[in-house]
Amino acid sequence: MIETKKNLSIKLFVTTTLMLIAGFFMIVPFLWMLSTSFQTPSEVFRQWLPSRLDWSNHIRIWSGNYNFLPYYWNSIKIAVIGTVGAVFMSALAAYGFARTEFKGRDTLFMVYLSMMMIPPQVVFVPKFIMFNWLHIYNTHWALILPAMFSIFGVFMLRQFFLGIPKEITESAFLDGAGHFRIFFKLILPLAKPAIATFAIIDFSWQWNDYENALVFLTSPELYTIPLGLQNFVLENNVDYNGMMAASSAAIVPMILIFLIGQKYIIQGISSSAVKG
Repeated sequence: MIETKKNLSIKLFVTTTLMLIAGFFMIVPFLWMLSTSFQTPSEVFRQWLPSRLDWSNHIRIWSGNYNFLPYYWNSIKIAVIGTVGAVFMSALAAYGFARTEFKGRDTLFMVYLSMMMIPPQVVFVPKFIMFNWLHIYNTHWALILPAMFSIFGVFMLRQFFLGIPKEITESAFLDGAGHFRIFFKLILPLAKPAIATFAIIDFSWQWNDYENALVFLTSPELYTIPLGLQNFVLENNVDYNGMMAASSAAIVPMILIFLIGQKYIIQGISSSAVKG
């Protein structure tokens, strides 16, 4: 028994050490980004740490020629509206696939799920034609509306809804509740961990989306943060200090979103472990 506990302690120590080493290597790029944002141009490729904290890089990205604030606001607008829409639409569709009975439901779901195999680049031209016809090309709606429909979100939430006991919804039906009441009053409160997880994933996708913004936005005043970072690539050189300062500011919303939703993610992991 003592030998077994000793072996488990050694395995736990080795595993923890390896995880710490892997975590360190994963966080090194972020540390370099923060360090570069406080350096002078001459220090970027000469040393890891700045000689002194130079806040001028962080100040100038919000004023002067760069004026990063509009890009920041555009990204927040698109990501927030798109994520809220994606969570609601995905949850509603997932409930339909998980809790309603209709002919061909499973076949329709498999066909819908197969759309994930189509590369996004393939539909750029059809989307361009459709957006131009709808007069939303070169507007934020060209990014927001497609983002509201997530195949991954429907699949993820459907799997979670299937894990909710049918007895809960069946008893609600016996009490006279309809689908919409069951969806809003029973399913959504129980699905908070899954919804929070999907919201964080979807928000990060939309916040970092570069390709769609590059294709469907042409006016500089509509640019998002990924497109705004192009301004730091000058004609003869790259403003690494300004780019890293802007990138450091760009990850703040992601950190806040994770801190807000992490308790629901932990709840979801804990409940899954209990079910297992």
